[in-house]
Amino acid sequence: MTWNMCVLEMDIQIKRIYENVDPSDGKRILVDRLWSRGISKENAHLDLWLKEVAPSTELRKWFHAATPDHWEEFKQRYLEELETNLAVKELYEIASKYKVTLLYSAKDLENNHAIILKEYLLSKNSK
Repeated sequence: MTWNMCVLEMDIQIKRIYENVDPSDGKRILVDRLWSRGISKENAHLDLWLKEVAPSTELRKWFHAATPDHWEEFKQRYLEELETNLAVKELYEIASKYKVTLLYSAKDLENNHAIILKEYLLSKNSK
């Protein structure tokens, strides 16, 4: 995938969809493949649900069935998926113009795909 633009600085944050909406969120983009349990679409206050940038169903199921020590392998496999994912370019273009909050529903705040996705977008901006 080619990246034609380089922005001075991207402003990307991540947070759980269950956290309170804040005016400083900017564009709120849900990056989960499945809709988050217990929250209505109205209460989510989304600008976009870009489920195509989430890990594939196969990878997601593998990760949830695996032990916690599989994080690094999950990260590597998800990064490989991102390299060929056309929806990532759409997200990159949005993040290059607006402040963005990537929303996810995972309970684990340290090991979730939104962290990887944010790092990936920022790494593409620095090239």
